[in-house]
Amino acid sequence: MTPGNVHDLWVYLAETPLLWLTLTLLAFIAADWIHLRFGRRALLNPVVLAVAMLIVVLRLTDTSYGRYFEGAQFVHFLLGPATVALAVPLYQQLADLRRHWRRILLGVLLGSATASTVAMGAAAMMGASLSTVLSLGPKSVTTPIAMGISEKIGGEPTLTAIIVILTGIFGAVIAGPVLDLCRVRDPRARGLAMGVSAHGIGTATAFDEGARTGAFAGMAMALSAVLTATLLPLGLLGLR
Repeated sequence: MTPGNVHDLWVYLAETPLLWLTLTLLAFIAADWIHLRFGRRALLNPVVLAVAMLIVVLRLTDTSYGRYFEGAQFVHFLLGPATVALAVPLYQQLADLRRHWRRILLGVLLGSATASTVAMGAAAMMGASLSTVLSLGPKSVTTPIAMGISEKIGGEPTLTAIIVILTGIFGAVIAGPVLDLCRVRDPRARGLAMGVSAHGIGTATAFDEGARTGAFAGMAMALSAVLTATLLPLGLLGLR
């Protein structure tokens, strides 16, 4: 490809929403290369790096999120098929999941309850408003479900979405080092911890450690969403 062709391609992309889809893919490819180049360090999580790169570009070009999303929404669309695709590694670990289903259920239940209780309790102790406290309840659940839960219990769905994304990014960065520090070596336990605490982003990080870890993270993410959506509103109803 000649320099002239590259220029023509850039001009074409700049005039269409495809520019932002292209930049999103390039940012993630670059971030993933950096992540691999430096030995998969937790602080160089590719999602974190890609988000940082895109924020810089949007700020420098004074581009609104709405304009960006017009072009990048295809990536958002792919979240659905990607989530469904988690069924493949889950099926491959089906025998292990059946053997330990009681422990898995108990671990996810306790993890989900702890995540909601600690976040809401800490916010209440620091004097946060009721709507803010309620918005923190589903912070460890995948974003679309968390927003629905937040709306149902009286929180602010937009605030919940921001907190969920930050929780996922932070969890993906620190989960591995914290589990190493606690000497948690079993891939099943590591996967459950990542899935419960950091939902989809944590699950993606878990797959970096292996298919088994990723499968258990995916299971934990799904169970956590179901349990939180079912039990959190009931728990708050009981308090009221």
